[in-house]
Amino acid sequence: MIRAGKSDTEIMDFLVARYGDFVRYRPPLKATTVLLWGGPFVLLLGGIAGLLMHLRQRNAQTDAPLDEAERRRVAALLADADKRNVSQ
Repeated sequence: MIRAGKSDTEIMDFLVARYGDFVRYRPPLKATTVLLWGGPFVLLLGGIAGLLMHLRQRNAQTDAPLDEAERRRVAALLADADKRNVSQ
């Protein structure tokens, strides 16, 4: 098209007519291009929301109280650590 003597505007008009506004570096804000403009922000907000949910879930799991078997195990480990510190 350049060799045929077409201008930049004519070439861009042809490409937009054939492929739509998606071929532009900065497509106009229209109903068909809203996803192009808003998509990155939606993905960013979704990622932040997913991260916050993951962190909340992880904190909820680690803050659970110990059951009796876990308390006995912790007590045994602490007693064993005390014995090692006394003998040194």
